[in-house]
Amino acid sequence: MSSTSATSTDVHAHIDDDPHHDGHHILPLWVLLGTWGALMGLTVFTVTASTFDLGAFDLPVAMGIATVKAMLVLMIFMHLGFDKGFHSLLIFGSFLFVFLFISFLLIDRGQYQPEISSKTSETLLQGN
Repeated sequence: MSSTSATSTDVHAHIDDDPHHDGHHILPLWVLLGTWGALMGLTVFTVTASTFDLGAFDLPVAMGIATVKAMLVLMIFMHLGFDKGFHSLLIFGSFLFVFLFISFLLIDRGQYQPEISSKTSETLLQGN
């Protein structure tokens, strides 16, 4: 055997020393199918909730369901649950900022919405 050929133990030792190799997280089939089932169930719940008039709760319910679905995809299918904590911190921080932006948008909308509604009704009355 020549000195340039690598044995299988040399290859495995090199892979274990690689700082970018954290190992693969192979999930059991029942976890993947259960997650898929949960996503499908939440999709049915979203469609069902959209048929009801929840008033001011329409957007929070839809955003809540979408957030739960996104977290399932991130944690299971994208393996964020097995990744370094810093990556999770970045994702959750992004969710926090999106929540804050939408909250400020809704606060601002609440301030001018009555004025828009009154002008719209005046325009409709004048047009008739």
